[in-house]
Amino acid sequence: MTDNINKETTNDSGAKDAQSTIETNTFPTMPTIASDRPWLNAYERYNIDATIDMPDDSTSLLEVFERNFSRYGQKPAYICMGASISFKQLDLYSRQIASYLQSLGLVKGDKVGAMMPNILQYPIVMLGIIRAGMVLVNVNPLYTSRELSHQLHDSGAKALFIVENFAKTYEEAEDKGQVKHVIVCKLGDMLGTVKGTVVNLVARHVKKMIPSYSLPESTSFKHALNAVSASEYKRPDMNLSDVALLQYTGGTTGVAKGAMLSHGNLIANMLQISALMDSAFEDDIEATDVLLTALPLYHVFSFMVCGMYSMYQGCAGLLIPNPRDLDGLIKEMGKYKPAFIPAVNTLFNGLVHKDSFADLDFSNLKASIGGGMSVLPSVAKEWHKITGLPIVEGYGLSETSPVVAFNPMTIAEFTGKIGIPASSTDVILIDDDENEVALGDRGEICVKGPQVMIGYQNRPEETAESFTVNGYLKTGDIGIMDEKGFIKIVDRKKDMILVSGFNVYPNEIEEAMSEHPGVVECGAIGIPNDDRGEEPKIFVVKKGNVTEQELLDFGKKQLTGYKRPRHVQFVDELPKSNVGKILRKELRKMEGLE
Repeated sequence: MTDNINKETTNDSGAKDAQSTIETNTFPTMPTIASDRPWLNAYERYNIDATIDMPDDSTSLLEVFERNFSRYGQKPAYICMGASISFKQLDLYSRQIASYLQSLGLVKGDKVGAMMPNILQYPIVMLGIIRAGMVLVNVNPLYTSRELSHQLHDSGAKALFIVENFAKTYEEAEDKGQVKHVIVCKLGDMLGTVKGTVVNLVARHVKKMIPSYSLPESTSFKHALNAVSASEYKRPDMNLSDVALLQYTGGTTGVAKGAMLSHGNLIANMLQISALMDSAFEDDIEATDVLLTALPLYHVFSFMVCGMYSMYQGCAGLLIPNPRDLDGLIKEMGKYKPAFIPAVNTLFNGLVHKDSFADLDFSNLKASIGGGMSVLPSVAKEWHKITGLPIVEGYGLSETSPVVAFNPMTIAEFTGKIGIPASSTDVILIDDDENEVALGDRGEICVKGPQVMIGYQNRPEETAESFTVNGYLKTGDIGIMDEKGFIKIVDRKKDMILVSGFNVYPNEIEEAMSEHPGVVECGAIGIPNDDRGEEPKIFVVKKGNVTEQELLDFGKKQLTGYKRPRHVQFVDELPKSNVGKILRKELRKMEGLE
Protein backbone atom coordinates (compact mmCIF):
# COMPACT_ATOMS: atom_id res chain seq x y z
CA MET A 1 0.00 0.00 0.00
CA THR A 2 3.02 2.30 0.16
CA ASP A 3 2.51 3.42 -3.42
CA ASN A 4 -0.40 5.52 -2.15
CA ILE A 5 1.79 7.49 0.25
CA ASN A 6 3.07 10.18 -2.06
CA LYS A 7 5.07 13.25 -1.17
CA GLU A 8 3.12 16.46 -1.73
CA THR A 9 4.27 20.05 -2.00
CA THR A 10 4.74 21.48 1.47
CA ASN A 11 4.95 24.91 3.00
CA ASP A 12 7.86 25.21 5.42
CA SER A 13 6.69 26.92 8.59
CA GLY A 14 10.23 28.10 9.27
CA ALA A 15 9.95 26.71 12.79
CA LYS A 16 13.07 25.64 14.60
CA ASP A 17 13.37 21.85 14.81
CA ALA A 18 13.42 21.04 18.51
CA GLN A 19 14.52 17.50 17.75
CA SER A 20 17.74 18.56 16.03
CA THR A 21 19.71 17.72 19.15
CA ILE A 22 18.99 14.01 18.86
CA GLU A 23 22.38 12.64 17.89
CA THR A 24 21.38 9.34 16.38
CA ASN A 25 20.26 7.86 13.10
CA THR A 26 16.53 8.37 13.40
CA PHE A 27 15.57 6.91 10.05
CA PRO A 28 13.94 3.48 10.32
CA THR A 29 16.41 0.84 9.27
CA MET A 30 15.64 -2.44 7.53
CA PRO A 31 17.52 -5.31 9.15
CA THR A 32 19.35 -7.87 7.09
CA ILE A 33 17.48 -11.09 7.74
CA ALA A 34 19.37 -14.33 7.27
CA SER A 35 17.91 -16.71 4.69
CA ASP A 36 17.71 -19.51 7.24
CA ARG A 37 15.26 -17.71 9.56
CA PRO A 38 12.54 -20.34 10.12
CA TRP A 39 9.58 -17.95 9.92
CA LEU A 40 10.32 -17.06 6.28
CA ASN A 41 8.62 -20.30 5.22
CA ALA A 42 5.60 -19.34 7.29
CA TYR A 43 5.32 -16.09 5.32
CA GLU A 44 4.99 -18.14 2.14
CA ARG A 45 2.52 -20.56 3.68
CA TYR A 46 0.24 -17.79 4.94
CA ASN A 47 0.74 -15.42 1.99
CA ILE A 48 2.30 -12.67 4.12
CA ASP A 49 4.76 -10.30 2.47
CA ALA A 50 8.21 -10.88 3.96
CA THR A 51 9.16 -7.22 3.66
CA ILE A 52 7.54 -3.81 3.61
CA ASP A 53 8.50 -1.03 1.25
CA MET A 54 9.06 2.15 3.18
CA PRO A 55 8.25 5.43 1.42
CA ASP A 56 10.89 8.05 0.66
CA ASP A 57 12.78 9.51 3.64
CA SER A 58 11.13 12.89 3.05
CA THR A 59 7.69 11.39 3.76
CA SER A 60 5.86 11.67 7.08
CA LEU A 61 2.55 10.79 8.69
CA LEU A 62 1.17 14.00 7.19
CA GLU A 63 1.06 12.34 3.76
CA VAL A 64 -0.68 9.30 5.23
CA PHE A 65 -3.35 11.39 6.95
CA GLU A 66 -3.91 13.63 3.92
CA ARG A 67 -4.32 10.59 1.68
CA ASN A 68 -6.93 9.21 4.05
CA PHE A 69 -8.88 12.46 4.25
CA SER A 70 -9.04 12.61 0.46
CA ARG A 71 -9.70 8.91 -0.10
CA TYR A 72 -12.35 8.33 2.55
CA GLY A 73 -14.03 11.75 2.59
CA GLN A 74 -17.59 11.39 3.88
CA LYS A 75 -17.01 7.99 5.50
CA PRO A 76 -17.31 7.98 9.28
CA ALA A 77 -13.86 8.01 10.84
CA TYR A 78 -14.98 7.73 14.47
CA ILE A 79 -18.23 7.06 16.28
CA CYS A 80 -18.86 7.82 19.95
CA MET A 81 -22.03 7.91 22.06
CA GLY A 82 -24.22 7.95 18.96
CA ALA A 83 -22.36 10.82 17.24
CA SER A 84 -19.82 10.52 14.46
CA ILE A 85 -17.28 12.55 12.52
CA SER A 86 -16.27 11.85 8.93
CA PHE A 87 -12.75 11.81 7.56
CA LYS A 88 -13.50 15.16 5.92
CA GLN A 89 -14.56 16.65 9.26
CA LEU A 90 -11.53 15.11 10.94
CA ASP A 91 -9.36 16.85 8.36
CA LEU A 92 -10.95 20.23 9.10
CA TYR A 93 -11.06 19.92 12.89
CA SER A 94 -7.49 18.65 13.19
CA ARG A 95 -6.20 21.49 10.98
CA GLN A 96 -8.05 23.95 13.21
CA ILE A 97 -6.36 22.49 16.29
CA ALA A 98 -3.00 22.53 14.49
CA SER A 99 -3.55 26.19 13.57
CA TYR A 100 -4.45 26.99 17.17
CA LEU A 101 -1.29 25.37 18.54
CA GLN A 102 0.84 27.21 16.00
CA SER A 103 -0.89 30.49 16.95
CA LEU A 104 0.29 30.01 20.56
CA GLY A 105 3.87 30.30 19.38
CA LEU A 106 4.60 26.60 19.74
CA VAL A 107 7.03 25.30 17.14
CA LYS A 108 7.96 22.11 15.37
CA GLY A 109 9.18 19.50 17.84
CA ASP A 110 7.43 20.98 20.90
CA LYS A 111 5.68 18.41 23.09
CA VAL A 112 1.91 18.53 23.63
CA GLY A 113 0.06 16.21 26.00
CA ALA A 114 -3.33 14.58 25.48
CA MET A 115 -4.96 13.34 28.68
CA MET A 116 -8.36 11.94 27.78
CA PRO A 117 -10.33 8.72 27.36
CA ASN A 118 -11.76 7.44 24.07
CA ILE A 119 -13.91 10.38 23.00
CA LEU A 120 -14.16 12.19 19.65
CA GLN A 121 -11.79 14.92 20.83
CA TYR A 122 -8.89 12.48 21.11
CA PRO A 123 -8.34 11.72 17.38
CA ILE A 124 -8.90 15.40 16.58
CA VAL A 125 -6.27 16.47 19.10
CA MET A 126 -3.88 13.64 18.24
CA LEU A 127 -3.94 14.52 14.55
CA GLY A 128 -3.86 18.25 15.23
CA ILE A 129 -0.69 17.94 17.33
CA ILE A 130 1.12 15.82 14.75
CA ARG A 131 -0.07 17.93 11.81
CA ALA A 132 1.29 21.01 13.58
CA GLY A 133 4.71 19.34 13.49
CA MET A 134 4.68 18.76 17.23
CA VAL A 135 5.16 15.66 19.34
CA LEU A 136 2.15 13.94 20.89
CA VAL A 137 2.58 12.89 24.52
CA ASN A 138 -0.03 10.29 25.45
CA VAL A 139 -1.09 10.67 29.09
CA ASN A 140 -3.20 8.20 31.04
CA PRO A 141 -6.21 10.23 32.29
CA LEU A 142 -6.40 8.04 35.41
CA TYR A 143 -2.97 9.12 36.59
CA THR A 144 -2.63 10.57 40.06
CA SER A 145 -1.19 14.07 40.41
CA ARG A 146 2.11 12.48 41.46
CA GLU A 147 2.34 10.38 38.30
CA LEU A 148 1.24 13.28 36.13
CA SER A 149 3.92 15.53 37.65
CA HIS A 150 6.62 13.08 36.61
CA GLN A 151 5.40 12.81 33.03
CA LEU A 152 4.92 16.54 32.51
CA HIS A 153 8.37 17.28 33.91
CA ASP A 154 10.11 14.51 31.99
CA SER A 155 8.42 15.14 28.65
CA GLY A 156 8.79 18.91 28.70
CA ALA A 157 5.24 19.27 27.40
CA LYS A 158 4.36 22.91 26.74
CA ALA A 159 0.61 22.39 26.33
CA LEU A 160 -1.93 19.90 27.62
CA PHE A 161 -5.37 18.86 26.41
CA ILE A 162 -7.29 17.40 29.33
CA VAL A 163 -10.87 16.24 29.94
CA GLU A 164 -12.42 18.22 32.79
CA ASN A 165 -13.13 15.01 34.74
CA PHE A 166 -9.39 14.91 35.44
CA ALA A 167 -8.63 18.64 35.63
CA LYS A 168 -8.42 18.41 39.43
CA THR A 169 -5.51 16.01 39.03
CA TYR A 170 -3.62 18.59 36.98
CA GLU A 171 -4.48 21.36 39.44
CA GLU A 172 -2.98 19.30 42.28
CA ALA A 173 0.17 18.32 40.37
CA GLU A 174 3.12 19.83 42.20
CA ASP A 175 5.40 19.88 39.16
CA LYS A 176 3.68 21.10 36.00
CA GLY A 177 6.94 21.19 34.09
CA GLN A 178 6.96 23.56 31.13
CA VAL A 179 3.19 23.53 30.56
CA LYS A 180 2.00 27.02 29.67
CA HIS A 181 -1.26 26.24 27.91
CA VAL A 182 -4.08 24.03 29.25
CA ILE A 183 -7.08 23.21 27.08
CA VAL A 184 -10.00 21.67 28.98
CA CYS A 185 -12.42 19.40 27.13
CA LYS A 186 -15.93 18.44 28.20
CA LEU A 187 -17.30 14.99 27.41
CA GLY A 188 -20.09 16.38 25.25
CA ASP A 189 -18.09 18.93 23.25
CA MET A 190 -18.36 17.01 19.95
CA LEU A 191 -21.80 15.42 20.44
CA GLY A 192 -23.93 18.28 19.13
CA THR A 193 -25.55 21.17 21.00
CA VAL A 194 -28.49 19.34 22.53
CA LYS A 195 -26.95 15.96 23.26
CA GLY A 196 -23.64 17.50 24.28
CA THR A 197 -25.34 19.78 26.80
CA VAL A 198 -27.29 16.87 28.29
CA VAL A 199 -24.17 14.68 28.54
CA ASN A 200 -22.22 17.46 30.26
CA LEU A 201 -25.03 18.17 32.73
CA VAL A 202 -25.42 14.47 33.58
CA ALA A 203 -21.66 14.03 34.00
CA ARG A 204 -21.41 17.01 36.35
CA HIS A 205 -24.66 16.98 38.33
CA VAL A 206 -26.10 13.47 38.13
CA LYS A 207 -23.12 11.11 38.00
CA LYS A 208 -20.88 13.56 39.90
CA MET A 209 -17.97 12.66 37.62
CA ILE A 210 -16.28 16.06 37.72
CA PRO A 211 -14.54 17.16 40.92
CA SER A 212 -14.50 20.91 41.49
CA TYR A 213 -11.36 22.50 40.06
CA SER A 214 -9.90 25.92 39.39
CA LEU A 215 -7.70 26.50 36.35
CA PRO A 216 -8.23 30.22 35.65
CA GLU A 217 -5.55 30.37 32.95
CA SER A 218 -7.00 27.47 30.95
CA THR A 219 -9.11 27.68 27.83
CA SER A 220 -11.91 25.47 26.54
CA PHE A 221 -11.64 22.90 23.77
CA LYS A 222 -14.44 24.63 21.88
CA HIS A 223 -12.51 27.89 21.97
CA ALA A 224 -9.34 26.15 20.76
CA LEU A 225 -11.28 24.47 17.97
CA ASN A 226 -12.78 27.71 16.69
CA ALA A 227 -10.20 30.34 17.63
CA VAL A 228 -8.10 30.10 14.46
CA SER A 229 -9.23 29.30 10.94
CA ALA A 230 -7.95 26.13 9.32
CA SER A 231 -6.74 28.33 6.48
CA GLU A 232 -4.12 29.73 8.85
CA TYR A 233 -2.50 26.29 9.15
CA LYS A 234 1.16 26.23 8.11
CA ARG A 235 2.08 22.75 6.95
CA PRO A 236 5.47 21.88 8.46
CA ASP A 237 8.26 20.18 6.57
CA MET A 238 8.43 16.73 8.16
CA ASN A 239 10.25 13.49 7.38
CA LEU A 240 10.57 9.92 8.59
CA SER A 241 13.18 10.83 11.21
CA ASP A 242 11.05 13.41 13.05
CA VAL A 243 9.66 12.29 16.39
CA ALA A 244 5.86 11.97 16.30
CA LEU A 245 5.03 10.37 19.64
CA LEU A 246 6.37 10.12 23.18
CA GLN A 247 4.87 6.90 24.53
CA TYR A 248 5.58 6.45 28.21
CA THR A 249 6.60 3.06 29.49
CA GLY A 250 8.72 1.57 32.22
CA GLY A 251 11.12 0.40 29.53
CA THR A 252 13.12 -2.61 30.65
CA THR A 253 13.36 -1.30 34.24
CA GLY A 254 12.51 1.68 36.35
CA VAL A 255 10.17 4.63 36.36
CA ALA A 256 8.17 5.69 33.34
CA LYS A 257 10.32 6.71 30.38
CA GLY A 258 9.24 8.27 27.12
CA ALA A 259 9.91 6.04 24.13
CA MET A 260 10.58 8.34 21.18
CA LEU A 261 8.69 6.98 18.18
CA SER A 262 9.33 8.64 14.85
CA HIS A 263 7.05 9.15 11.89
CA GLY A 264 9.03 6.37 10.23
CA ASN A 265 8.55 4.00 13.16
CA LEU A 266 4.77 4.47 13.11
CA ILE A 267 4.46 4.27 9.32
CA ALA A 268 6.53 1.08 9.34
CA ASN A 269 4.29 -0.54 11.93
CA MET A 270 1.16 0.45 9.99
CA LEU A 271 2.61 -1.17 6.89
CA GLN A 272 3.60 -4.27 8.87
CA ILE A 273 0.07 -4.64 10.23
CA SER A 274 -1.27 -4.00 6.74
CA ALA A 275 0.88 -6.83 5.34
CA LEU A 276 -0.66 -9.16 7.91
CA MET A 277 -4.23 -8.02 7.36
CA ASP A 278 -3.91 -8.00 3.55
CA SER A 279 -2.88 -11.66 3.65
CA ALA A 280 -6.38 -12.52 4.86
CA PHE A 281 -8.64 -9.55 4.04
CA GLU A 282 -7.11 -7.68 1.10
CA ASP A 283 -10.39 -7.63 -0.83
CA ASP A 284 -12.64 -8.14 2.14
CA ILE A 285 -12.36 -4.97 4.25
CA GLU A 286 -15.42 -2.93 3.36
CA ALA A 287 -16.31 0.72 3.67
CA THR A 288 -18.86 -0.09 6.35
CA ASP A 289 -16.49 -2.07 8.59
CA VAL A 290 -16.36 -0.92 12.19
CA LEU A 291 -13.33 -1.44 14.42
CA LEU A 292 -14.15 -1.65 18.13
CA THR A 293 -12.03 0.84 20.07
CA ALA A 294 -12.64 -0.15 23.66
CA LEU A 295 -8.98 -0.23 24.65
CA PRO A 296 -7.79 3.27 25.62
CA LEU A 297 -6.07 5.09 22.77
CA TYR A 298 -3.36 6.36 25.11
CA HIS A 299 -2.16 2.73 25.33
CA VAL A 300 0.26 1.97 22.50
CA PHE A 301 -1.55 -1.20 21.32
CA SER A 302 -4.81 0.66 20.85
CA PHE A 303 -3.06 3.79 19.55
CA MET A 304 -1.58 1.84 16.66
CA VAL A 305 -4.27 -0.74 15.86
CA CYS A 306 -7.42 1.23 16.71
CA GLY A 307 -6.02 4.65 15.89
CA MET A 308 -3.31 4.74 13.25
CA TYR A 309 -4.07 1.53 11.35
CA SER A 310 -7.84 2.02 11.54
CA MET A 311 -7.53 5.41 9.87
CA TYR A 312 -4.98 4.09 7.39
CA GLN A 313 -7.41 1.36 6.36
CA GLY A 314 -10.48 3.62 6.36
CA CYS A 315 -12.40 1.77 9.07
CA ALA A 316 -14.78 3.53 11.43
CA GLY A 317 -13.46 3.44 14.98
CA LEU A 318 -16.21 2.81 17.53
CA LEU A 319 -14.94 4.74 20.58
CA ILE A 320 -15.89 3.37 24.00
CA PRO A 321 -15.12 5.93 26.75
CA ASN A 322 -15.68 3.47 29.60
CA PRO A 323 -15.01 -0.18 28.68
CA ARG A 324 -15.52 -1.22 32.31
CA ASP A 325 -19.24 -0.71 31.69
CA LEU A 326 -19.63 -4.08 29.98
CA ASP A 327 -23.40 -3.76 29.61
CA GLY A 328 -22.97 -0.44 27.82
CA LEU A 329 -20.17 -1.85 25.69
CA ILE A 330 -22.25 -4.87 24.65
CA LYS A 331 -25.11 -2.55 23.74
CA GLU A 332 -22.81 -0.57 21.44
CA MET A 333 -21.46 -3.77 19.89
CA GLY A 334 -25.01 -4.92 19.20
CA LYS A 335 -25.81 -1.62 17.51
CA TYR A 336 -22.72 -1.33 15.30
CA LYS A 337 -21.66 -5.01 14.84
CA PRO A 338 -17.87 -4.49 14.69
CA ALA A 339 -15.82 -6.40 12.12
CA PHE A 340 -12.63 -6.20 14.18
CA ILE A 341 -12.29 -6.54 17.95
CA PRO A 342 -8.84 -5.76 19.39
CA ALA A 343 -8.77 -6.47 23.13
CA VAL A 344 -6.73 -7.69 26.06
CA ASN A 345 -7.42 -10.85 28.05
CA THR A 346 -9.23 -8.87 30.76
CA LEU A 347 -11.80 -7.55 28.31
CA PHE A 348 -12.22 -10.85 26.43
CA ASN A 349 -12.77 -12.57 29.77
CA GLY A 350 -15.28 -10.00 30.99
CA LEU A 351 -17.34 -10.26 27.82
CA VAL A 352 -17.54 -14.06 27.66
CA HIS A 353 -18.93 -14.11 31.19
CA LYS A 354 -21.85 -11.84 30.25
CA ASP A 355 -24.92 -13.69 29.02
CA SER A 356 -25.92 -10.76 26.81
CA PHE A 357 -22.64 -11.02 24.89
CA ALA A 358 -23.49 -14.51 23.64
CA ASP A 359 -26.76 -13.13 22.25
CA LEU A 360 -24.97 -10.73 19.87
CA ASP A 361 -24.92 -11.18 16.09
CA PHE A 362 -21.32 -11.99 15.08
CA SER A 363 -21.97 -12.32 11.35
CA ASN A 364 -19.89 -9.18 10.65
CA LEU A 365 -16.95 -10.28 12.78
CA LYS A 366 -13.78 -10.88 10.76
CA ALA A 367 -11.07 -10.97 13.42
CA SER A 368 -10.52 -10.81 17.17
CA ILE A 369 -7.02 -9.57 17.98
CA GLY A 370 -5.35 -10.14 21.34
CA GLY A 371 -2.45 -8.07 22.61
CA GLY A 372 -1.07 -6.21 25.61
CA MET A 373 -0.93 -9.33 27.78
CA SER A 374 -1.17 -13.10 27.34
CA VAL A 375 -4.60 -14.41 26.51
CA LEU A 376 -5.54 -17.35 28.71
CA PRO A 377 -6.35 -20.55 26.77
CA SER A 378 -9.60 -20.98 28.75
CA VAL A 379 -10.73 -17.49 27.74
CA ALA A 380 -9.72 -18.07 24.11
CA LYS A 381 -11.66 -21.35 24.06
CA GLU A 382 -14.86 -19.73 25.36
CA TRP A 383 -14.48 -16.77 22.96
CA HIS A 384 -14.14 -19.12 19.98
CA LYS A 385 -17.17 -21.10 21.14
CA ILE A 386 -19.36 -17.97 21.38
CA THR A 387 -18.15 -15.96 18.36
CA GLY A 388 -17.13 -18.75 16.01
CA LEU A 389 -13.65 -17.27 15.49
CA PRO A 390 -10.34 -17.77 17.32
CA ILE A 391 -8.47 -14.98 19.07
CA VAL A 392 -5.39 -14.08 17.01
CA GLU A 393 -2.65 -13.10 19.41
CA GLY A 394 0.23 -10.73 18.79
CA TYR A 395 3.10 -9.25 20.77
CA GLY A 396 4.74 -5.89 21.07
CA LEU A 397 6.20 -3.14 23.23
CA SER A 398 5.87 0.61 23.50
CA GLU A 399 9.45 0.70 22.22
CA THR A 400 8.43 -1.04 18.98
CA SER A 401 5.42 1.07 17.96
CA PRO A 402 4.28 -1.62 19.20
CA VAL A 403 3.93 -4.74 17.00
CA VAL A 404 6.86 -7.19 16.95
CA ALA A 405 5.16 -10.49 16.17
CA PHE A 406 1.75 -11.86 15.27
CA ASN A 407 -0.12 -15.00 14.44
CA PRO A 408 -1.46 -15.29 10.88
CA MET A 409 -5.04 -14.03 10.63
CA THR A 410 -6.18 -17.29 9.01
CA ILE A 411 -5.33 -19.62 11.90
CA ALA A 412 -8.11 -22.07 12.71
CA GLU A 413 -7.40 -22.29 16.44
CA PHE A 414 -5.86 -20.19 19.22
CA THR A 415 -2.15 -21.06 19.30
CA GLY A 416 -1.05 -19.90 22.75
CA LYS A 417 1.98 -18.37 21.02
CA ILE A 418 2.78 -14.79 20.04
CA GLY A 419 3.34 -15.82 16.43
CA ILE A 420 6.05 -15.03 13.91
CA PRO A 421 8.05 -11.80 13.51
CA ALA A 422 6.36 -8.99 11.60
CA SER A 423 7.47 -8.29 8.04
CA SER A 424 10.96 -6.72 7.77
CA THR A 425 11.62 -7.64 11.40
CA ASP A 426 14.45 -9.81 12.67
CA VAL A 427 14.07 -11.52 16.03
CA ILE A 428 16.82 -13.38 17.84
CA LEU A 429 16.82 -15.16 21.20
CA ILE A 430 19.96 -14.70 23.26
CA ASP A 431 21.58 -15.95 26.46
CA ASP A 432 23.08 -13.77 29.19
CA ASP A 433 26.26 -13.33 27.13
CA GLU A 434 24.24 -12.10 24.12
CA ASN A 435 24.91 -15.28 22.14
CA GLU A 436 22.05 -16.60 20.01
CA VAL A 437 20.51 -19.75 21.44
CA ALA A 438 19.55 -22.79 19.37
CA LEU A 439 16.01 -23.31 18.11
CA GLY A 440 13.91 -24.74 20.92
CA ASP A 441 16.09 -23.26 23.66
CA ARG A 442 15.08 -20.48 26.02
CA GLY A 443 16.44 -17.01 25.38
CA GLU A 444 15.67 -13.32 25.73
CA ILE A 445 13.63 -12.05 22.78
CA CYS A 446 15.52 -9.29 20.94
CA VAL A 447 14.20 -7.25 18.03
CA LYS A 448 15.58 -5.29 15.10
CA GLY A 449 13.32 -3.55 12.60
CA PRO A 450 12.07 -0.21 11.25
CA GLN A 451 9.44 0.00 14.01
CA VAL A 452 12.03 0.05 16.84
CA MET A 453 12.19 3.36 18.72
CA ILE A 454 14.86 6.02 18.39
CA GLY A 455 15.49 5.79 22.13
CA TYR A 456 14.24 7.05 25.48
CA GLN A 457 13.66 10.77 25.97
CA ASN A 458 16.48 12.34 28.02
CA ARG A 459 18.04 8.94 28.81
CA PRO A 460 20.93 8.09 26.46
CA GLU A 461 22.54 5.68 28.93
CA GLU A 462 19.36 3.68 29.47
CA THR A 463 18.78 3.71 25.72
CA ALA A 464 22.21 2.19 25.15
CA GLU A 465 21.63 -0.43 27.83
CA SER A 466 18.40 -1.49 26.14
CA PHE A 467 20.17 -2.67 22.97
CA THR A 468 22.64 -5.47 22.29
CA VAL A 469 26.06 -4.65 20.90
CA ASN A 470 24.77 -5.42 17.39
CA GLY A 471 21.70 -3.22 17.67
CA TYR A 472 18.84 -5.48 18.77
CA LEU A 473 16.33 -4.14 21.31
CA LYS A 474 16.29 -6.35 24.40
CA THR A 475 12.67 -6.96 25.40
CA GLY A 476 13.26 -8.59 28.77
CA ASP A 477 10.87 -11.40 27.82
CA ILE A 478 12.13 -14.98 27.68
CA GLY A 479 10.83 -17.07 24.80
CA ILE A 480 11.28 -20.24 22.81
CA MET A 481 11.14 -20.31 19.01
CA ASP A 482 10.02 -23.50 17.29
CA GLU A 483 11.19 -24.90 13.96
CA LYS A 484 8.48 -22.94 12.11
CA GLY A 485 9.50 -19.61 13.59
CA PHE A 486 6.59 -19.30 16.05
CA ILE A 487 7.53 -17.86 19.42
CA LYS A 488 6.12 -18.69 22.84
CA ILE A 489 6.83 -16.50 25.86
CA VAL A 490 7.78 -18.66 28.83
CA ASP A 491 9.15 -16.24 31.40
CA ARG A 492 10.07 -12.67 32.13
CA LYS A 493 13.63 -11.55 32.72
CA LYS A 494 12.64 -8.23 34.16
CA ASP A 495 10.63 -7.64 37.33
CA MET A 496 7.79 -5.96 35.48
CA ILE A 497 4.24 -6.71 36.62
CA LEU A 498 1.71 -6.96 33.79
CA VAL A 499 -1.77 -5.78 34.83
CA SER A 500 -4.49 -5.93 32.15
CA GLY A 501 -1.92 -5.15 29.47
CA PHE A 502 -0.26 -2.28 31.34
CA ASN A 503 3.36 -2.37 32.48
CA VAL A 504 3.79 -1.82 36.21
CA TYR A 505 7.28 -1.50 37.66
CA PRO A 506 7.93 -2.63 41.24
CA ASN A 507 10.34 0.18 42.08
CA GLU A 508 7.70 2.80 41.22
CA ILE A 509 5.27 1.10 43.63
CA GLU A 510 7.98 0.79 46.26
CA GLU A 511 8.95 4.45 45.94
CA ALA A 512 5.34 5.63 46.20
CA MET A 513 4.39 3.39 49.13
CA SER A 514 7.58 4.18 51.06
CA GLU A 515 6.36 7.77 51.40
CA HIS A 516 3.86 6.54 54.01
CA PRO A 517 5.27 7.30 57.48
CA GLY A 518 4.33 3.82 58.67
CA VAL A 519 6.46 2.07 56.04
CA VAL A 520 10.11 1.47 56.83
CA GLU A 521 10.67 -0.25 53.49
CA CYS A 522 8.75 -2.43 51.09
CA GLY A 523 9.15 -4.75 48.13
CA ALA A 524 6.62 -5.29 45.33
CA ILE A 525 5.90 -8.26 43.07
CA GLY A 526 3.06 -9.38 40.84
CA ILE A 527 0.83 -12.28 41.83
CA PRO A 528 -1.53 -14.18 39.51
CA ASN A 529 -5.07 -12.92 38.98
CA ASP A 530 -7.63 -14.59 36.73
CA ASP A 531 -9.14 -11.31 35.54
CA ARG A 532 -6.11 -9.02 35.25
CA GLY A 533 -3.31 -11.50 34.63
CA GLU A 534 -1.34 -10.15 37.57
CA GLU A 535 -1.88 -7.66 40.36
CA PRO A 536 0.61 -5.94 42.67
CA LYS A 537 1.40 -7.19 46.16
CA ILE A 538 3.72 -5.45 48.62
CA PHE A 539 5.75 -6.91 51.45
CA VAL A 540 6.14 -4.26 54.14
CA VAL A 541 8.44 -3.73 57.08
CA LYS A 542 6.27 -1.40 59.13
CA LYS A 543 6.71 1.19 61.83
CA GLY A 544 4.00 1.68 64.45
CA ASN A 545 0.48 0.36 64.13
CA VAL A 546 -0.17 0.96 60.44
CA THR A 547 -2.80 -1.42 59.04
CA GLU A 548 -3.22 -3.15 55.70
CA GLN A 549 -6.29 -1.05 54.89
CA GLU A 550 -4.41 2.19 55.62
CA LEU A 551 -1.76 1.21 53.09
CA LEU A 552 -4.31 0.14 50.49
CA ASP A 553 -6.05 3.51 50.88
CA PHE A 554 -2.71 5.34 50.66
CA GLY A 555 -1.94 3.47 47.46
CA LYS A 556 -5.16 4.79 45.92
CA LYS A 557 -3.92 8.35 46.44
CA GLN A 558 -0.42 7.68 45.15
CA LEU A 559 -0.92 5.42 42.15
CA THR A 560 -3.39 4.97 39.33
CA GLY A 561 -5.75 2.00 39.57
CA TYR A 562 -3.77 -0.69 37.81
CA LYS A 563 -0.54 0.18 39.68
CA ARG A 564 -1.84 0.36 43.24
CA PRO A 565 -1.16 -2.58 45.57
CA ARG A 566 -4.06 -4.98 46.01
CA HIS A 567 -2.42 -7.09 48.71
CA VAL A 568 -0.22 -6.26 51.69
CA GLN A 569 1.87 -8.65 53.78
CA PHE A 570 3.80 -7.44 56.81
CA VAL A 571 7.26 -8.96 57.33
CA ASP A 572 10.04 -8.45 59.86
CA GLU A 573 12.63 -7.93 57.13
CA LEU A 574 13.00 -8.05 53.36
CA PRO A 575 15.37 -10.46 51.61
CA LYS A 576 18.32 -8.51 50.21
CA SER A 577 21.54 -9.02 48.32
CA ASN A 578 24.91 -8.33 49.91
CA VAL A 579 24.74 -4.80 48.51
CA GLY A 580 21.28 -4.18 49.96
CA LYS A 581 19.14 -4.71 46.85
CA ILE A 582 15.69 -6.15 47.53
CA LEU A 583 15.56 -9.66 46.08
CA ARG A 584 12.17 -9.83 44.43
CA LYS A 585 12.89 -13.38 43.34
CA GLU A 586 12.95 -14.33 47.03
CA LEU A 587 9.67 -12.51 47.57
CA ARG A 588 8.18 -14.58 44.75
CA LYS A 589 9.48 -17.70 46.48
CA MET A 590 7.76 -16.59 49.70
CA GLU A 591 4.56 -16.33 47.67
CA GLY A 592 5.10 -19.79 46.19
CA LEU A 593 5.64 -18.49 42.67
CA GLU A 594 9.25 -19.66 42.16
